[in-house]
Amino acid sequence: MSIQRIAVIGLGLLGGSVGLAVGEYLPGVASTGYDADPAVREKARERGLCGTIADDPADAVRDADLVVLCVPVGAMRSAASAIAPGLSEHAIISDVGSSKQQVGHALQEELPGHHVIPAHPVAGTEQSGPEAGFASLFHQRWCILTPPEGADKAKVAELVEFWEALGSTVEVMDACHHDMVLAVTSHIPHLIAYTIVGTASDLEDVTRSEVIKYSAGGFRDFTRIAASDPTMWRDVFLHNQDAVLEMMDRFLGDLEAMRAAIKAGDGEAMFDLFTRTRAIRRGILEQGQDDARPDFGRGDHD
Repeated sequence: MSIQRIAVIGLGLLGGSVGLAVGEYLPGVASTGYDADPAVREKARERGLCGTIADDPADAVRDADLVVLCVPVGAMRSAASAIAPGLSEHAIISDVGSSKQQVGHALQEELPGHHVIPAHPVAGTEQSGPEAGFASLFHQRWCILTPPEGADKAKVAELVEFWEALGSTVEVMDACHHDMVLAVTSHIPHLIAYTIVGTASDLEDVTRSEVIKYSAGGFRDFTRIAASDPTMWRDVFLHNQDAVLEMMDRFLGDLEAMRAAIKAGDGEAMFDLFTRTRAIRRGILEQGQDDARPDFGRGDHD
């Protein structure tokens, strides 16, 4: 592989997992990590998240063939500015953020003339921090690349090869289309989870202990999603605002239609919807994007 030196900026769940995956699946590749939090850097050294943990962002990226920014999307611009003095002309600068249009623009503006190729590994857990990473996080998961117009095709191919080496299946798409797709499949579900768990905690007639004690499977799944990193998800909604609002409007319309069906006692409409949604679930299982076991394989770090 042409990428021989990688720098990971941000050493939480995703950054730590990238570093560990490089160590396990690309043993010949040198890795350097950096995090703005000194306590995170110390924990990263203890866990061996990267071969070297630098104390300066520009030093971390010096001579790197690939730099992966694993910071919240709202911090991408400042992270790019911090690494700029140490970047090599040939380096690929990428990221792991789940909104791509605004991130891509920010990186290109901060790093003119560099090879900016945004990426989004569609993988994660509700855990966060340097203790949360594990090498197999990207196995059998999609990684979407959103190269800007005119991107160097050889550099794109190098980044595809890198993510495939970490176990991902790679797809290339337009950044605008990515943001719309992820608004449906990830951002709105997180927004619903945060909202419904918040609603349950605010109910005056139901105590917090009862919410916890009598949680059925569906609510437990919502709480798992709602336990995700609040900084990361705040930034996602702020940086994919247009697509999220469009999908939210469509969801609210569908929710109102379901409310009308329940109020009218229209069982046929409900049955038709529930039948269609079961087919979506079967498709997800057939493509290996989730586990049919009762615990969804969560015990295996899914």
